[in-house]
Amino acid sequence: MRPYNSLNESIQARFGEKLYKLTLNIGCTCPNRDGTLGTRGCIFCSAGGSGEFAGDPTLSVTDQIEAGIRSLKAKRPATRYIAYFQAYTNTYAPADYLESVYREALNHPKVAALSIATRPDCLPPEVLNLLADLNQEKPVWVELGLQTIHEETAVFIRRGYPLPVFHEAVKALHARGLEIIVHVILGLPGETKEMMLNTIHYLNTLPIQGIKLQLLHILTQTDLAAYYRETNFHILTQEEYTDLIISCLEICRPDLVIHRLTGDGPKDLLIAPTWSAKKRQVLNTIHKELKQRNTWQGKYYQVKP
Repeated sequence: MRPYNSLNESIQARFGEKLYKLTLNIGCTCPNRDGTLGTRGCIFCSAGGSGEFAGDPTLSVTDQIEAGIRSLKAKRPATRYIAYFQAYTNTYAPADYLESVYREALNHPKVAALSIATRPDCLPPEVLNLLADLNQEKPVWVELGLQTIHEETAVFIRRGYPLPVFHEAVKALHARGLEIIVHVILGLPGETKEMMLNTIHYLNTLPIQGIKLQLLHILTQTDLAAYYRETNFHILTQEEYTDLIISCLEICRPDLVIHRLTGDGPKDLLIAPTWSAKKRQVLNTIHKELKQRNTWQGKYYQVKP
């Protein structure tokens, strides 16, 4: 048992078995790339739109699922899976197209749930209603990229929407009974530990069910890489990140499911921090430190909205 509400333990309790994610690519783009808001994406985003580990978009959803199952079968035997729509913005398409690809995944006999990564400014009413309808058949999780609550940072990373847009998206999803997972990036340039913890405090006040804590990666061919070369801004050390993660866990609401404690950028694209490439070692270090800290009590500080 972890001293926090881990995804693995939550899934075991809910589904009665371990589920693995099958990462899918349905050929969506992003308003930060197609000219609606910009053409270069968020400052940290790679050309693959965070979908380097996703499936081949030239294949059907069914074929991507089958390929993912074959790839996982040898090392991670499982009977059911989560269909994870990962690359780019997976609600940024006509609703009829989205319904066809979502239902194709939903109808696969080995898919137990859908997880859909998107932006809070790409959830029009027809898509929200579609997601709510699908959620009546199998669980649908919506993953929102927030990264930070601080507007100055949001402008710097070219997120493309203000915080109230995120807040309204959470309200709309919650009103329809959908589960919400929020992505947070730790270590963004200019952010102090206090600022990062304030993002967690804010999320504690919202009706969300999960959180992904992601270490900032600097990847080749991104504008963040160019900024790093120009400024050599501070990158979190492994010791700093371990301490920061534990501080985040100490203040997370006890019911929040922790979907991620770090991340693993593609090794062929990763510039920094190089220590993050050894993901298993990073996780082991975090868990070892958690175990050694006698002060750990699963603290949670209630923050008024």
